Amino acid sequence: MGTATLTESETREKVQLAPRWHVVLLDDDEHTYDYVVEMLGAVFGHSRARAYRMAVEVDKTGRVIVWTGAREVAEFKQERVHAHGADPRIPASKGAMSAVLEPAE
Repeated sequence: MGTATLTESETREKVQLAPRWHVVLLDDDEHTYDYVVEMLGAVFGHSRARAYRMAVEVDKTGRVIVWTGAREVAEFKQERVHAHGADPRIPASKGAMSAVLEPAE
């Protein structure tokens, strides 16, 4: 028996139908903009300019979507945010920033 193969458009359609999830970074007062920019670059590969814009948004609004994709990858990226550690620039920084997962609409 042969195995059925999907065409490129069928594969693309299946991928697009998979539910997508946002990784949402939450604001706090224990991390500097420099920390946020460095963490977003390390975890998500964002450029310094994009990461800075996200740092400003999380500071102003209390939250910012930093990545959207498959749930398993979103969970891994959330774990990496939580594992990034405290901000060495702020003695009161006790640990990493918080990120939550939300279904993308």
